[in-house]
Amino acid sequence: MKRIRDRVGGLDVHRDTVVACARVVNPDGSVHVTKQSFSTTSKGLGELATFLSDAAVDTVAMEATGVYWKAPYYALEGLFEELWLCNASHVKNVPGRKSDLSDAEWLADVAAHGMVRPSFVPPPEIRELRELTRYRKTQVDARAREIQRLEKVLQDAGIKLTSVASSVWSLSSREMIEAMIAGERDPKVLAEMAKSRLRAKIPQLEEAFSGHFGSHHAIVARQIIDHIDFLDRSIGALTDEITTRLVPFEGAVALVTSMPGISVTTAQVIVAETGADMRRFPTPGQLCAWAGVAPASHESAGKRRPAGTRHGAPWLRRALIEAARAAARTKGTYYHAQYARIAKRRGPNKAAVAVANSMLFTIWHLLTTGAYYEDLGADYFERRHDPAVEAKRLARRIEALGFHVDLTQTAA
Repeated sequence: MKRIRDRVGGLDVHRDTVVACARVVNPDGSVHVTKQSFSTTSKGLGELATFLSDAAVDTVAMEATGVYWKAPYYALEGLFEELWLCNASHVKNVPGRKSDLSDAEWLADVAAHGMVRPSFVPPPEIRELRELTRYRKTQVDARAREIQRLEKVLQDAGIKLTSVASSVWSLSSREMIEAMIAGERDPKVLAEMAKSRLRAKIPQLEEAFSGHFGSHHAIVARQIIDHIDFLDRSIGALTDEITTRLVPFEGAVALVTSMPGISVTTAQVIVAETGADMRRFPTPGQLCAWAGVAPASHESAGKRRPAGTRHGAPWLRRALIEAARAAARTKGTYYHAQYARIAKRRGPNKAAVAVANSMLFTIWHLLTTGAYYEDLGADYFERRHDPAVEAKRLARRIEALGFHVDLTQTAA
């Protein structure tokens, strides 16, 4: 196999150690291989950088191993012409004797022969933004779980609030629960705390609050509500910091939010995960595949079979699926029509992924051209059909039911 690079370093990264292999081709064509193990502390990573520099390495390749790759990657960033983070599934060694030294040498060998491609690693400012948006999402998820726990406590106490109210967590619901925590047990008093449209259901609320809410329920509910309040403050602080850091990307956020189904929060996640620089993705198809919303390819002996989607970028994929479901509920739009067509044939989940693919495809074009989104309309698919062809198709269906059809075109 043709060698592409002559001076390559391979790193086998672990939590406490990193094994380095410097593979250098001498002028006479012979290959000189040097291996050494280093600590992943700041001192050890400094020694690693010196080792690779003394070997005159141009390209350094490492395998993405959990979060352990970050420390050596950040320490070596900017010191070499090429610093590659490689997908672990792309650099698996052949079966046989395995050791950390052999893994490092194998990684250097595949990089030297161009058998692996580097993964996308965003610049530092985008990495910092990612850390904030991802942690905010974990806080949002934790808040949702706490609300579910509160519902579980109420059900355990025989309080059927959600059988009457649409949510266990609203202004009216919270005031009622706070009153029960404070010791109020009279269903009529609790029902009178209802606000707005919920007041029309006061008789049902009185029946719903006829439970056995005890002191232990009050203790647990108090802790849950306090935790929700803490999470609300945490989410607000993170959102403020994210908004401040996204000031240089306000234009990109505005372009993305011009699409139906995409809120400012979702747009912030999309910018943080992609970096908003579409030059890293030559085509929209490559961006969709990287995000995990494009169909995978599986072909053998000239036959293709469904292969689902790639794993892709999980944080971006999740945000896109949520946006796709929101866009599907926006009536009178292209995405609503697309979702309805696909869901009818293949189910709601595959329809959501298909809409997410279309939305990310559009986002690539918006961020590349700087143009705002213009919806194709809910009748886009109907306009694409030839009226004569569509009429014949419908006529065949009617005739299959036992009726005779005579097609006559009306004057325009």
